[in-house]
Amino acid sequence: MSEYSTGTVIIDAPLADVAAQLTDVAGYPQWLSSIKKVEVTESDDQGRAIKANVSVDAGVMKDRATLEYDWSAAPAEISFSLDEADLMTAMDGKYLLKAIDSDTTEVTYQLGVELSMPVPRMMIAKTEKATIDSALAELKSHFE
Repeated sequence: MSEYSTGTVIIDAPLADVAAQLTDVAGYPQWLSSIKKVEVTESDDQGRAIKANVSVDAGVMKDRATLEYDWSAAPAEISFSLDEADLMTAMDGKYLLKAIDSDTTEVTYQLGVELSMPVPRMMIAKTEKATIDSALAELKSHFE
């Protein structure tokens, strides 16, 4: 996938705390309004989700998806990709975490989505950006 939308936020919380929140995939529905339900179906030896079934409701984009998570660069990078879904044909995303100081973390969220139906790229990008902005605001709100 070549086209991503991106957004960045500064959170008044240590990187370890932000990473721990993002690592708890099963807990996403508690703070992330676009994720309605998560069922972790596979975990690694540290208890982190490797595969999860996720119900997504991002305004105009509603889908049921199975996502695969990559923790190889954690905590600096937490990434996921689409295994399968009803409407999406691709979904790649990542959270990039950078410590500003011991109590402040910069979080950048990148997201790229492709759909099985013909939708102009401009509309997809607008939905991606709205999803990113909402997720980052909700993550920040969770800590502050």
